Amino acid sequence: MTDQAKRVLVLSKAREGKVHDKRQLDEEKLVDFVPDEVPIHVDLGFQGLQKEFVNIRIPDKKPRGKQLTEEQKQSNREKSSDRVKCEHTISGIKRYKVATAVYRNHIRDLDDRFMLTAAGLWNFYLMAA
Repeated sequence: MTDQAKRVLVLSKAREGKVHDKRQLDEEKLVDFVPDEVPIHVDLGFQGLQKEFVNIRIPDKKPRGKQLTEEQKQSNREKSSDRVKCEHTISGIKRYKVATAVYRNHIRDLDDRFMLTAAGLWNFYLMAA
């Protein structure tokens, strides 16, 4: 989770293998603690989340065999411009190669510590800039 200033607010625990975004979010229960007044911008990887919470902002999905209307396309552009701040945060963290490099170490939770350090450095960079 990030804020509008691109600061990292919450990191989830690293998971081995491929785990769907929505499934991990359901298991971590991160959205449960966000007040209804705070909008949550997500991508289509979290399809179905809007049925559970009132503060979810998710793009409109293109219907099978049909096109989106111009209003839906414009709405998706606006939602995307809000969500891109989170994507920029992720790319900023990944500039610290320790967050993306493959390492062959069996130290428990080392990957989480690497990510926490990279996120802390990113937040410090934003504060100092």
